[in-house]
Amino acid sequence: MNRNLILIAVLLLVTVTSCSQSPDSAESSDISDEVPEAEWKTLFADDLSDATFPKGVWYWEDSTLTATEDQAIWTNETYDNFELELEFKNAEGTNSGVFVYAEPDKWLTNSVEIQIADDYDPQWANSSPNWQCGALFGHQAATEQKVVKRPGEWNKYRVVCQDQNIKVFLNEKLVNDADLGKFTSEKANPDGTATVDWLSVPLAELPTQGHVGFQGKHAGKPIWFKNLRIREI
Repeated sequence: MNRNLILIAVLLLVTVTSCSQSPDSAESSDISDEVPEAEWKTLFADDLSDATFPKGVWYWEDSTLTATEDQAIWTNETYDNFELELEFKNAEGTNSGVFVYAEPDKWLTNSVEIQIADDYDPQWANSSPNWQCGALFGHQAATEQKVVKRPGEWNKYRVVCQDQNIKVFLNEKLVNDADLGKFTSEKANPDGTATVDWLSVPLAELPTQGHVGFQGKHAGKPIWFKNLRIREI
C-alpha cells in the first residue's frame, strides 16, 4: 500500500513539473544556449574583406558597423541552415532589415527580410504589422509589437534558418515562426493580407540558400550593428 502511494506521488510530481514549463521556455528551447563557442564565427572581418558593398559606404567605428548611405552590405559566403546573432540600435524613425537567403543583385524579390524598425515612430507605429520590427517584411507580422527598444538602446536578434522554417527571436522573445512553404502567392499572404508590389516572388519559391545582408541608411535614418556572428547547423 505504501509503495503504491509513493508511486502515485512520484507520478504526480512529474506531471506537475512538466505542466509548469511555460510556453516561452518551450519556445526558447528551439535554440541551445550551450552551443560551444568554437561553433560560432564572426560574420564580417575587421577590414570587411569578406563582404560586398559599395566602396566607402559601410565602416566599423568602435566595433560598431554602420553605413553612410542607403546601400546594403552582403556576405561573400552563402549559407543555408544557420543561426545568426546580432545586436542593432535604431535612431528615431529607423527602417532597416536583415536579409537571408538573398541574391544581392535582385534582393528585393529574392530574399527574406527580417524587419528592423523604430516602432515608436508614428510612421511605423501606424503601418501594417508586417512592416514593423520582428516581421518577415510584407509577409508575416511579429506575434507582438514594440518588443524592440526605443531609439538609442541596443536590441538583440537571433535568427534561425532551417530550410523553409525561419524563427526570429527579438530581445530573447520568440516573435516570429514562419513556414515559407505556405507563402505560395505573390499577391496575398496565408493570413489574407496583401503583399507589396515589389515582392513578386513567393517565399515558397525562394531557394533556401543565399547571402546574408543588412540594409543601410534607409531614408536618411541611421542604423548600427555589433556583435554579428553566425554558425552553421
